[in-house]
Amino acid sequence: MRGGDQQQGAMFSYVSPEQRVPADHPLRPIRTMTDEVLRGLSRRLARLYAKTGRPSVAPEKLLRALLLQVLYSVRSERLLMEQLEYNLLFRWFVGLGVDDPVWNVTVFTKNRDRLLRGEIAAAFFDGVLALARGDDLLSDEHFSVDGTLIQAWAGQKSFTPKDAPGPSEPPDDPGNPTVDFRGKPRRNDTHASTTDPEARLYRKSNGQEAKLCYLGHVLIENRHGLVVSNRLTTATGRAEREAAVAMVQEVAGSQRITVAGDRGFDDASFVARLRQLNATPHVAQKQRSAIDGRTTRHAGYEVSQRVRKRVEEVFGWLKTIGVLRQTRHRGRARVGWTFTFAVAAYNLVRLRTLRAAT
Repeated sequence: MRGGDQQQGAMFSYVSPEQRVPADHPLRPIRTMTDEVLRGLSRRLARLYAKTGRPSVAPEKLLRALLLQVLYSVRSERLLMEQLEYNLLFRWFVGLGVDDPVWNVTVFTKNRDRLLRGEIAAAFFDGVLALARGDDLLSDEHFSVDGTLIQAWAGQKSFTPKDAPGPSEPPDDPGNPTVDFRGKPRRNDTHASTTDPEARLYRKSNGQEAKLCYLGHVLIENRHGLVVSNRLTTATGRAEREAAVAMVQEVAGSQRITVAGDRGFDDASFVARLRQLNATPHVAQKQRSAIDGRTTRHAGYEVSQRVRKRVEEVFGWLKTIGVLRQTRHRGRARVGWTFTFAVAAYNLVRLRTLRAAT
């Protein structure tokens, strides 16, 4: 018998979002770990808010929503609010009931900026790392380091001379004016972006297009590929090695460690600095290398060179899933906050997989 195409909605629903989400849904373990981290941040979050006044967006719900934005590649906060209107899975993860109102996007972004000032992304990252350490999933001996370009939210036309006078006549198209910079030298010391002044024109290797960008850096442990430290810096030729030294300092101690890297880290001063930190540089060799057979003859060097490629998995995830191929924000502080939070989300996904395998 053919059923009728009745489309009248029911007046009441007695099924909660908790009941509608399958018990084996991959978001469930991530929600459990996220709640554990947020409980540890509760006091720190409380210090960001006044004790009187109108209640704001709960910071726990705000962070869960931002985490969904990374995990599901939601490009903007406006689209995220749209998803929260009708997506029961998103409502369940954030902690909203079926009938709870969704925040105005302007209110949401202003509350997000409060978390930026409180450096909550770094605290959240540390909390996720503590979960991995509690499960004994972190190596304290062998590490790999690398960096990647994060394209800035600024176009090439915005990169103009710092001392250029204003236009003598209005542009042909105010929204997208015609700009001809072919054959004209453009350098970071004489030019700056009017859209994002902290972005720098940079290319990582010869033959590639120079772009306005930042540099994102991560240090992973080699056992499971979890990120143990991260940085976002201004794009310069020295930034990768300087950030690597800073991250190695965080994990170095009395015990000797190894640090793997690509040929870009085969630099005499960088190698010497690592050795001062009690770290053996397992970097790929250039033709004239700063390391010799005393390092490369060991079997551990070959293992490090093979395992260090896992760091590319981090960048691949951040740029495809975490939508960090080009940032949505302007300014190093905002981009750095987003980068750290996305790295924490990556670690959560890895932890879910590692826990399921044990």
